[in-house]
This record gives sequence, structure tokens and C-alpha cells, in this order.
Amino acid sequence: MTSVPTILLVHGFWGGAAHWSKVIVELARLGHQSIKAVELPLTSLADDAERTRKMIAQQSGPVLLVGHSYGGAVITQAGNQPNVTGLVYIAAFAPDAGESPGGITAKNPPAAAANLAPDSDGYLWVKPDKFHESFCQDLSADEGLVMGITQKAPLASTFGNEISNPAWKTKSSWYQISSEDRMIHPDNQRWMSGRLNAKKVITLKASHASLASMPVEVAALIDEAARDR
Repeated sequence: MTSVPTILLVHGFWGGAAHWSKVIVELARLGHQSIKAVELPLTSLADDAERTRKMIAQQSGPVLLVGHSYGGAVITQAGNQPNVTGLVYIAAFAPDAGESPGGITAKNPPAAAANLAPDSDGYLWVKPDKFHESFCQDLSADEGLVMGITQKAPLASTFGNEISNPAWKTKSSWYQISSEDRMIHPDNQRWMSGRLNAKKVITLKASHASLASMPVEVAALIDEAARDR
């Protein structure tokens, strides 16, 4: 591949495509002209992977998939398309076949596990008054307030959806660990990143919301992956 790929950003639970806003600005400053961000329904892994595949199919050239949090499971499931050149995991799940985000979480429950609350419709929320300390403690209180109130809750059942054919087995990968993460235990991130045979693994002293608190560093990793040959 000689052309720089389209960068397709895939968000996770408790947020939407706008969670990538600071990274998008940094990627544009680095010269990337083709950046897309998918908006997931967060209703099931199958639904989210299909939405992502449709976005991939809309691109005429190569695509680099970037997943944050649960978005890592989505790119793992959807990333086997022939025009996908690689996968970048940002404090994200990278499950193997037969694994689910929920099963991985159970290995080392995160610090903020007690701050999750289901509603009567089956959606799982981060308690809004606990969102800042749980998800983005290295952002300002105002940013945490807004993120908590505007959060996009997933159907809780999505946690149990399993990967069938993990794309990282055949695609190049990169991984960013958040050492201060309270939503995906850092030990789980180290374990997942360690089995990827990743081209590069970096650790940032960041919360789960590294894409918002350290966008320069996150964008630099994505840029490196996009320009890799």
C-alpha cells in the first residue's frame, strides 16, 4: 500500500463518536485528510460490527481501524475486511475467539465496577455522579460532568457477546495501555496487548479516557500506524 489509509475511529461504551474530538483535531494537524468516526448503536456486538463493516465498505481505499474501550472488540470482529490494513487499540478490549468483554473484565474487575448501574430497560450506565472519578479522572470536573450526562449507555447484554474470528490474528496491531484506567483493569490491558504480537505497545499515565486527556500521544500512535509500511 502506498497511500495513507482512511482512519476509522470506533468509540466504546458510555460515549459516542464525539469522544474522539480531540484526537481528530490532532490527526488533522498531522496531515491526515481522510478521518471518519462511526456512531455505534451499542445494542450488540453483531450490530456494532455490521455498522463498522458498512463504514469500511464506504471507503474506496485502505482503512486503519482504531478502537477505544469496547470499540476494540468491535474492530476485532469487523476488521477482517480485505481493505483493512491494521488495528489500533486505545485502552481497549482485544478479545480472542470465544472471549467477550464481560469475560475478560471478570479476570480482573476494574476499580470502578461498583459504579455501574443497570436500568429497567436493560441498559447499563455509569452513575453520572461517579462518571468523572470512574471514566476520566484526569480531565476537568466540567468535562467529566458533561461526559457523564451525555454518556451513551450500551445494552448490558452486549458485554457477553463473544468474538468469532479475531482480526488481530492476521492484521498488524498497535496498543495503548492506560496505567490509571478504572474501567478496564490495566492488568487486563497488559495481558491482551501482550498476546497480540503488536508492532508497538505504549503505556500512558492516563485514565480510561486517554483519547481525551492525552490526545497528542494517542494521535501520534495512530499516525505511526497509519504511515507504517
